[in-house]
Amino acid sequence: MKHEITTLSATNMKGRGYAGKGHEKAAHYLERRFKELGLVPMVDSTYVQRYSFPVNIFPDDMMLKMGKKELVPGAGYIIDVASRSFHAKKKWIHHVDMDRIKDTAQWEKKLRSWKSDQVHLLKNVDSFCKRMNMRSRNFARTLPEGCYIIPQHGKLTWDVATDTMKATAFYVEDTAMPRHAWRASVSVHNVLLPEAKNVNENIIGLVPGAVDSYIVFSAHYDHLGMMGKQAMFPGASDNASGTAMMLYLASYFAQHPQHYTMVFMAFSGEEAGLLGSHYFVQHPMIPLERIRFLTNLDIMGDATNGVTVVNATEFPKEFSLLQNLNSAGKYLPDVKSRGKAANSDHYHFTEAGVPSFFIYTNGGKGFYHDIFDKADTLSMTHIPALSKLLIDFAQRLNQ
Repeated sequence: MKHEITTLSATNMKGRGYAGKGHEKAAHYLERRFKELGLVPMVDSTYVQRYSFPVNIFPDDMMLKMGKKELVPGAGYIIDVASRSFHAKKKWIHHVDMDRIKDTAQWEKKLRSWKSDQVHLLKNVDSFCKRMNMRSRNFARTLPEGCYIIPQHGKLTWDVATDTMKATAFYVEDTAMPRHAWRASVSVHNVLLPEAKNVNENIIGLVPGAVDSYIVFSAHYDHLGMMGKQAMFPGASDNASGTAMMLYLASYFAQHPQHYTMVFMAFSGEEAGLLGSHYFVQHPMIPLERIRFLTNLDIMGDATNGVTVVNATEFPKEFSLLQNLNSAGKYLPDVKSRGKAANSDHYHFTEAGVPSFFIYTNGGKGFYHDIFDKADTLSMTHIPALSKLLIDFAQRLNQ
């Protein structure tokens, strides 16, 4: 499995995102692997289900310089994924203490005073958002045209946007900020790809069983891609690891067919809003009512502290089975219960009436949606044991 993770998170995969067409490279790799494993295509001799959605990308070199210090993309700053292009050279930085803005009237007056070619450093945004009853993650979307630098304490995490906002916003790790900076140089170029220019693929194969009912393993293979030409988000834990686990299970069941037909679904578009799995549920390639159970795999690189099972409370019989199998096999330190959540590709299946789990591991260094989520940071602790538990679970469901 580690080899698959390394391959999927390698630099040539471009973070399995949209700038540099990393998502297409990953899809082609998975299609080839399905064929090598002997999986049967779903329909019309193809593993591929195509669909499209718009996406905002930053395909060119990106630069943010404050004073004499040029910040490192990905490590020192990230750009808001919905940002637009902005270019400025040695532009005066307008320092704004958001704690001095006490009410909506003052805020609206401030917004009207700003010009679209200005660079602003906005301090104390989190406390301002709490005071104004505003979600911090949506704050940048309230800003007018212009460039905004927002200091952030702690971890920088990126995402995917399917649209753009008016502003260009940078989140800068506060320890990376120069102490005194009064001028900034900025260069960022965005392209909002329309649906027609961003075709995505779900890759789906099966191992025929004795009956036309199904047990499904799924994992999303997409990630965040490139932020400019320098910063790549490898996505080893999220979710090259889950994809690797799915491929391992596919290789096992290809050699050990079951009573039920075993289906393996590699979804795209998860990071953009569970779009691949949503498309499949809306355009199913197999009857959803014939799916006995779906297990979605996401973040499978370190099970030092066991696993958590989303939807455990929704399907207590299957969760009890999983716990009993774990106890009998002495596989993992813990199998934790969690309720219903719209946090991965199981969700749309659950909403459509398909019994589903989402299983993720507990452990590791905590790299997530950042440039440090690399294959060599994954310990793979208890992952072979987890694969045995998943095989046992599927085989018992087949009885």
